[in-house]
Amino acid sequence: MHVADRRKLPNATVELTVMGLGCAQMGNLYRKTSYEESAGAFKAAWDAGIRYYDTAPFYGYTRSERRLGTMLTDLDRGDYVLSTKVGRVMVPDETVGPEEDGYIAPLSFRPVYDYTHDGIMRSFEASQQRLGILKPDILYVHDIGSMTHGDRHLHYWEQLTDGGGFHALRKLREQNLTKAIGLGVNEWEIIRDAMGVCDIDVAMLAGRYTLLEQRSLAFMDECAKRGVGIVVAGPFNSGLLAGNRKFNYTDAPAEILAQLDTLNTVCEEEGVTLQAAALQFPLAHPAVMTIVSGARTAEQIKSNVDWFSESIPASFWVRLKERGLIAEGAPIPREEA
Repeated sequence: MHVADRRKLPNATVELTVMGLGCAQMGNLYRKTSYEESAGAFKAAWDAGIRYYDTAPFYGYTRSERRLGTMLTDLDRGDYVLSTKVGRVMVPDETVGPEEDGYIAPLSFRPVYDYTHDGIMRSFEASQQRLGILKPDILYVHDIGSMTHGDRHLHYWEQLTDGGGFHALRKLREQNLTKAIGLGVNEWEIIRDAMGVCDIDVAMLAGRYTLLEQRSLAFMDECAKRGVGIVVAGPFNSGLLAGNRKFNYTDAPAEILAQLDTLNTVCEEEGVTLQAAALQFPLAHPAVMTIVSGARTAEQIKSNVDWFSESIPASFWVRLKERGLIAEGAPIPREEA
C-alpha cells in the first residue's frame, strides 16, 4: 500500500488518497510554526503523493486556512482534494490572547458556535475567501456533540436540525459548491445520530477507531453497509501511539498504558514499528477511506510516509488478536504479495 493509492467515497464523486494531511499545525497548534516549516511539510506531502488536505476556520483562528489556501491555489484545482469545516463563525476580536484553545499567537478572530442555516452559510463563504477556493470538495460540521458542548449539546444539535444547518449543507451540495457533506468529530455516536436525519456522505472520526480503541466497530460496520465513508483522524490517539503519554488530549489512564505496554511487546517480538501498525490498522476496515495525520515539518511527513509503507507480517495482526488487543470481528490488514 502506498500513500498515493486512492479510494472513492461510495456515494460522492470524491477520491481520496489513503493518507491525507491534517493542517491544524499550520495554525500553530501547541507551538509556533513558521510559514516556511508549514510550506516544507506541505511540499513533502505533495512530493510523496498525498493529495488530500484538511483544514478548518478554528485552526489558528483562521491562520491554517489562509496558509493552506496560499499553497494550494498555486496548483491545478483538479489535482487535489480539500476539506474544511463549518459550525464556528470567526468574529473579529481584539481581545484574542497570545494562546487560545491550544493555538499559539492565534489571529484576532474569535470562534462563535453557530450551526444554524445562516451560520453555516456565513462560515462557508468566509472559508471561500480565506482559502481562495470556491468549491471545497468536502464540508464537515465541526465538533458537534456532547464532548465539545456538554449540557449545551441539544441546543446546538437543534440548530442543525430545526435551525436549518443540515438543510444548508444539502443545499451547498445540490448547488455543486461542495461534493460531499458530513461531520468532523471525536465521538462516533453523534455521527450515528446525524445519519438518522441527514444523508451525509462522509465523516471524519478522530481517535475512535484505532489500535487502542475499537468500541466503534459495530458503528463502522453500519457505515460500510450504508456507504458512509470514514476518514480516520488522530490514528495515534492524541500522540500516545507516537511516543507521548497523552490519550484523548489528557494524560493516559493506567489501563490504557498497560494496553500500550502489551502492544509494544508484540511489536518488539515481531520487529514491527508501533507507528506503522497504528497507521495501517484502520484502513483494513471497508468503511475507512483514508488516514489523516497532522505534521509540522517535512521530516515528520517523511516518517509518516515511511511508517505507512512499512511491511507488516500477517503474524503480527494474528498475535494482536490472540492477545485481545484487536476486537473480535475487526478486519485486519492483509499481507501484500
